[in-house]
Order: sequence, then C-alpha cells, then structure tokens
Amino acid sequence: MSTEPQRFEILLVAEHAKNRSGAPQADHPLRSAVVEATGRTGASGYPRYAGQGMEADIDPATRTVEALLVDGSELDPGLTALIAPGPTA
Repeated sequence: MSTEPQRFEILLVAEHAKNRSGAPQADHPLRSAVVEATGRTGASGYPRYAGQGMEADIDPATRTVEALLVDGSELDPGLTALIAPGPTA
C-alpha cells in the first residue's frame, strides 16, 4: 500500500502577491482545484494527480508542484502553483 497522499488541493496565486516572508500568498488564490492520484508517474518522475481541469506532477514529500497543466495548457507567466496547507479529505 502506498503512503503517498491520494489527494491535494492546488492553489494558483499571483506571483506579485507576497506575504511578509516574501512567499506567494496562498490565502487569495485566483483558482483552486482538488486533484487525485492517477496511479501514474509524470514526465518529471513524480506521481501524477488530476482533477477539475488541472493535471500535475507533485512531490508528495515536499508538497511541491513539479509540473502543471491548467485546462491542457502550461501555467501562465506570473502565476505560481502551491499546495494548500493541511490535509485534503
């Protein structure tokens, strides 16, 4: 049995909206999607997750989005993909 999370919430945030530490702000996403494990590995070598118009390779150990398609296209410049804090049920 895999210990990797089966679901994540991806938040798309504007890169220019940063918190005091200089990191993009996750509390004002422009779009979000809950993605579920597909059982496949993406081109990046990380597990593939898909749902609600997003398909992502996510490193579950660091909760980092390594590759992302939004509605079949690459992420627009000026946007950053983050994993929402906490577990997704």
